[in-house]
Amino acid sequence: MMDVKRYLRGPVVWIIVAVLAVILVSRVFDAANGYKKVDTATVVDAINKDQVQKAELIGGASPRIQLELKGDVKNDKIQASYLERQGAELGKLLQDKKASGAIETYDISNPRQNFFVSLLVTLLPFVLIVVIFLFLMNQMQGGGSRVMQFGKSKAKLISKDTPKTTFADVAGAGEAVQELHEIKEFLEAPGKFQAMGAKIPKGVLLYGPPGTGKTLLARAVAGEAGVPFYSISGSDFVEMFVGVGASRVRDLFEQAKANAPAIVFVDEIDAVGRHRGAGLGGGHDEREQTLNQLLVEMDGFDVKGGVILIAATNRPDILDPALLRPGRFDRQIAVERPDLQGRHEILKVHARGKPVAPDIDLLSIARRTPGFTGADLANVLNEAALLTARSDGKLIDYKALDEAIDRVVAGPQKSSRLMNEKEKKITAYHEGGHALVAAALPNTDPVHKITILSRGRALGYTMVLPDEDKYSTTRNQMLDQLAYMMGGRAAEELIFHDPTTGAANDIEKATGLARAMVTQYGMTERLGAIKLGQDNGEVFLGRDMGHQRDYSEEIAAIVDAEVKKLIETAHNEAFQILADNRDILDNLVVALLEKETLNKEEVAEIFRDLNRRPQRPAWTGSDLRIPSNRAPVMTPKEIALANGAPVDDASTPPPSIPADNRPAYEPDPNSGLPGRPIWDPPTA
Repeated sequence: MMDVKRYLRGPVVWIIVAVLAVILVSRVFDAANGYKKVDTATVVDAINKDQVQKAELIGGASPRIQLELKGDVKNDKIQASYLERQGAELGKLLQDKKASGAIETYDISNPRQNFFVSLLVTLLPFVLIVVIFLFLMNQMQGGGSRVMQFGKSKAKLISKDTPKTTFADVAGAGEAVQELHEIKEFLEAPGKFQAMGAKIPKGVLLYGPPGTGKTLLARAVAGEAGVPFYSISGSDFVEMFVGVGASRVRDLFEQAKANAPAIVFVDEIDAVGRHRGAGLGGGHDEREQTLNQLLVEMDGFDVKGGVILIAATNRPDILDPALLRPGRFDRQIAVERPDLQGRHEILKVHARGKPVAPDIDLLSIARRTPGFTGADLANVLNEAALLTARSDGKLIDYKALDEAIDRVVAGPQKSSRLMNEKEKKITAYHEGGHALVAAALPNTDPVHKITILSRGRALGYTMVLPDEDKYSTTRNQMLDQLAYMMGGRAAEELIFHDPTTGAANDIEKATGLARAMVTQYGMTERLGAIKLGQDNGEVFLGRDMGHQRDYSEEIAAIVDAEVKKLIETAHNEAFQILADNRDILDNLVVALLEKETLNKEEVAEIFRDLNRRPQRPAWTGSDLRIPSNRAPVMTPKEIALANGAPVDDASTPPPSIPADNRPAYEPDPNSGLPGRPIWDPPTA
């Protein structure tokens, strides 16, 4: 119904009405002259029968003849059209009848077009162009009431009737909630802060990976603040007309200042806040004008307080430095991927209102989902609910949650893809090679799952996950990762003597990791701790063009050689591990072919007698840097555990740690350098 009203208010209706009016007026004028239209033969017959009293030949674009018949003839006024070449014949006929006295008089006229009609015909195309232009602008601006208001702000004012999101609905982002809660307190009781001479931040920038809850935090501020809250997207400032973006920024802040104190939330601010003057063309004038106006409104010459700007972006690295300086975005809050406790809290929030089975431990689900964002975890529980409903279940159980995690990680299972026995066996050995190498190396994460069921673009996959969150990676862990990545290719070579294309993604990832070890992390003896290559920050040039090589061809050759050396070493190590554990690999493949999917406990049982690799020797990158034989100090928890205290009761010991409690390092038998601790501290 609303669409019908909008079209009735639009210019199309008026165009149709005008056309119908013109047609109606022309019909009225035609009827007003009193002449009945007949065919040409009737007119000629009336002339030949001497029934005509007066006649008039009218030329022009549509030549016609009009006759007034004598009084004793019915329909005494008639007219007919004729062809231009017939005009001379009709004129001669009328002249002959006039000479014989049969016709009282006749006339020949060539009428000229009315001035106003001519003007109308001339201006009509231009009028139509203007009307169509206004119609298109009306459609772009979303309604008939905004035809001439494209410079006005498109911000939405959150009303009291809008369903509210509060800080209680936000989990896994405690630091961000605390910072935003402070803004709420300042708006409610500014005297507390003003007494200390403190000023509330003018701007708060929320940045982080997609799906971490930046927009959710903004909605929570809107629900908690109790002041006018304006929400707008960065793309709403961008328009095809120059100056419209800047006009909308001015209008937005005028509205907010008129209702101060107020909060303005700009989502995806990188749409207008990109670095000025960047790119091949020297920047974008319209976007830069919009950014300039935003800078002035936030902290310009004439600034009125009471407006707090909250913005969100996934790309803080491309924002203009003038936008990020103190005085504009005083506070920049990183909204990162949640840790274990954060994931647990997020799962509890999204489990509300869902019939979860009583035996479900959400903490164990949180342990299985490292690296997941809040959006991923919400999707996991939603997929589990959908799967449960699809199978007519009443409670969400572990089976549904396990399948939901797999769907989020690798996509839905492709039950329609049927592999023959040979391909299935190759896939089983490939995934088994990954899993066995990962389990045999000392610095890889535990194997949680192996499957040969197709999901997404993968014929199968091996899930290797850490038991706890990690924020850094050691060189030995990277070397073990390289060997684990090459495990599938090594298994194909060992068993079938003919590798397949299934290892393409493994090789790509291994090459990327090896190159990063050489050029970014300085983890080779030949090149040392040097950063090779640099990113020039020109985000508009693309990833490849934005990377500059600041080293010679000789160094580039060494980089390639070192990358090849790392991958070859890892490949050979994986091959040797599989050869040393061939019987266990075969048992794993038999179990995979039988069950198709193995969980963590089943894999651990098969790998119980696995021939595991020892710790790698110490490495410093140079023979001149000899590692110390003195072990690092023990943490308070390690001392408490060493003294036999339970994990939960481990109290904090005195800060001074006796040297007797520090484990010694045994020398590596090959190099003589310290290798690994003789005593492994117990872990929780």
